[in-house]
Amino acid sequence: MSVHLMLSAGRGPQECAWALAQLLRRLTADGTRHGLTVKQIQAVPGDRPGTYRSVLIQISGAGAEAFAGSWTGTLCWQAPSPYRASAGRKNWYVTARQPQLDAPPTTFAESDVDIVACRTGGPGGQHRNKASTSVRATHRPSGIVVVVDEERQFSLNRRIALQLLRQRIEHGDEAARRAVTTARWRIHDELVRGDPVRVERPDGIPDPRGTKVARRLVG
Repeated sequence: MSVHLMLSAGRGPQECAWALAQLLRRLTADGTRHGLTVKQIQAVPGDRPGTYRSVLIQISGAGAEAFAGSWTGTLCWQAPSPYRASAGRKNWYVTARQPQLDAPPTTFAESDVDIVACRTGGPGGQHRNKASTSVRATHRPSGIVVVVDEERQFSLNRRIALQLLRQRIEHGDEAARRAVTTARWRIHDELVRGDPVRVERPDGIPDPRGTKVARRLVG
């Protein structure tokens, strides 16, 4: 099985983007030891080389879900700033969440559409009602239904109905993709500093405060 995990430095300083890169390497090494494959899917680089504002990874293999759970939440990389010698702060926070991913787009095909001739009221006189030139078109995979009675000819109404269905499906997929993207990027604003689920350090020395940590590894 496979699980996706997004790591984000949120709106933190450049050290957080550096910390994310360190944590990503630590996570990847940890996954390899557990017989898992960690693959980078997307990345937003930081301002400095080798750093990241966010990274989306895929973790594959037996136990991937439990492993990802042990790395989910607020993560802390505890080390002095590599950029500012005078900075007293040593805790740099990153958030890790399992994001909602894009649903596969709905593929439009005329073979998936049921076309039924029907009669509707309105302008057009008796010919329109008797000839059943109106069209009721149903796209089976999505359940979208349109009724078209704009023209006096069945073939024209059929063509319009198919165009309407195609447009609605394409616009619906685009709206869904925008919603998923918005939800995914909202993760960057969910970073909560303090009380991390893991504290990782370059030398592997345990955190003296006894923060709850699943595992510490020597870098």
